[in-house]
Amino acid sequence: MGTICVNNRDEVEWEPGLTVAELLRRFRYTFPAIVVTINGEVIPEEEFPTRPIPDRADVRVIHLIAGG
Repeated sequence: MGTICVNNRDEVEWEPGLTVAELLRRFRYTFPAIVVTINGEVIPEEEFPTRPIPDRADVRVIHLIAGG
């Protein structure tokens, strides 16, 4: 099995069929507004459940915070 890098700090074991939604569940990311990139490509939220993450991918998960 390979690995993927999340947020430039966490090495995660990769498995075939790993989706963005599954990765978010593993990390317990539940923020209301999240941006995910895979190798620099922004992934639309509607693709999270079906978008596979390739082996050795660089994944960034950014939660957006509203402030005033």
